[in-house]
Amino acid sequence: MHGIESPAAVRAAVRLDEVTKRYGRGRAAVEALRGVSAELPAGSFTAVMGPSGSGKSTFLHCAAGLDRPTSGRVLLEDTDLSGLRERRLTRLRRDRIGFVFQSFNLLPSLTARQNIVLPQRLARRRTDREWVREVVERVGLAGRLDHRPGELSGGQQQRVAIARALAAKPAVVFADEPTGALDLSTGRDILALLRAAVDAWRQTLVMVTHDPAAAAYADRVLFLADGTIVDAMDRPGAARIADRMTLLGA
Repeated sequence: MHGIESPAAVRAAVRLDEVTKRYGRGRAAVEALRGVSAELPAGSFTAVMGPSGSGKSTFLHCAAGLDRPTSGRVLLEDTDLSGLRERRLTRLRRDRIGFVFQSFNLLPSLTARQNIVLPQRLARRRTDREWVREVVERVGLAGRLDHRPGELSGGQQQRVAIARALAAKPAVVFADEPTGALDLSTGRDILALLRAAVDAWRQTLVMVTHDPAAAAYADRVLFLADGTIVDAMDRPGAARIADRMTLLGA
């Protein structure tokens, strides 16, 4: 078994059991993940790192239910994603998982406010206005809610994306290179917001990143190489993370 387990006393928000993901067939087949097992504790911030082609994005896509493993299981809290039909899986992603991407993925014709509450509108669920107000204040958007994405800076657009992810009170937020399109100072602000969501609200956060400074905001860093988890560090500094990445050839 290739994996890292959290202490048994800590409830896992996401668990991967012997997950393999294979693309293609025969000699052309590529194994992006090879028997990966990991527990991602509830209320924690986990960063996933590795060289290009190590399986980071595939790890996130399988853990978030965006892609199905070739073999093995992925559990979100007590739900086994592997056996869900596509419609139910889509509903689960909408209701219990939040996403933050490098490209923001905002609808340009909607205001910041409308983008934030859009998932709940699509699900025909009542919006918890008090909670949304708290989230908006936390991410610093109170004065920009009536602006469309084209009228916002990159950092402000990412704040909208974070607010949208948190507004539905998801079990887990998955972030894929959330600071990749931002300058250094703005990126630090966004990482501080993500850290605050974990500390203040016990939000579970899983972030894929190539940046040791970004990974240093996490409680735990998982290192992937050739489709397997080869190491894990608890609360490491950026220099230690960078040294480990150098050994992986990144």
